[in-house]
Amino acid sequence: MGNKINLIFLWAMLVAVVAMATEHRPFERTKGINGLEKIIVRDRRGRSFEVYLYGGQVTSWKNEKGEELLFMSTKAIFEPPTPIRGGIPVLFPQYSNTGPLPGHGFVRQRFWEIDANPPPLRSHLSSGAHVDLILKSSEADLKIWPHKFVYRLRVALGHGGDLTLTPRITNSDVKPFNFTFGFHPYFSVSDISQIQVEGLQNLDYLDQQKNRTRFTDHGKFITFDSQLDRLYLRTPNTLRIVDHKKKKTIVVRKEGQADAVVWNPWDKKVSDLGVEDYRRFVAVEPVAVEKPIILKPGQEWKAIVHVSVVPSGCSRKSCIPHT
Repeated sequence: MGNKINLIFLWAMLVAVVAMATEHRPFERTKGINGLEKIIVRDRRGRSFEVYLYGGQVTSWKNEKGEELLFMSTKAIFEPPTPIRGGIPVLFPQYSNTGPLPGHGFVRQRFWEIDANPPPLRSHLSSGAHVDLILKSSEADLKIWPHKFVYRLRVALGHGGDLTLTPRITNSDVKPFNFTFGFHPYFSVSDISQIQVEGLQNLDYLDQQKNRTRFTDHGKFITFDSQLDRLYLRTPNTLRIVDHKKKKTIVVRKEGQADAVVWNPWDKKVSDLGVEDYRRFVAVEPVAVEKPIILKPGQEWKAIVHVSVVPSGCSRKSCIPHT
């Protein structure tokens, strides 16, 4: 009898350990397009995201109904060293062509690794299923940008299905360096002509179609009927994308990124974008550009991007479900 009880106890312990491991590391490592490795993270309600190790780039975020919340170009190229068009590209150590490096830096064209033992991450946002990635500067990188760094990125699903990206950049060099930074999320929308972006009224912006000439936006919100590419300065931490046709609002909350870019190319030809693709996305990008981030040796910089989807009648902060 005693042996039977012991076996039952050991079996229960084994089941508990397996359950805890599954809860702690609920991701699948598999092959994606053209054999590139990707990570699939799911929660118990069927919500998910996918991130490619090439670029450390999120390429999918789905709700419990299986609805895709991000946009991927119909002509996206999954062949290094070409950047992947769509999802959430990572921009570092340079935003766009604001410096001497290739446009948007180079980390979106590097192979990241899973960070098996990341340092503790403090956040007021609770998260469930997640994966930690890491990228360290290589000798080839140092020839382009002579500064040693460690870039850690946690991508997480909140308990309400929201998506949180937490970048941490450490100066592992012996001298200070500065950088500009951003995420370039392509949000899926019903029709670009049926949406509006809120939260940027009465702010200054640099028009990137006019050599970054400075203007002030006096409109109550942004709508789209032609190409638009604006870098808004000193923006609030919460921005909203209202999709009238779907009757939903994408709420973008950010910390550590003072600026924001709003972009849609309209019918301007982009080589790796389908002719009609522009109708199905808007890019609202949390960035730090106007004032570059300065890091001393050994210092770490952290930011947060938190995205949720709520009914359009519930787009204010008080309506956003706590996660």
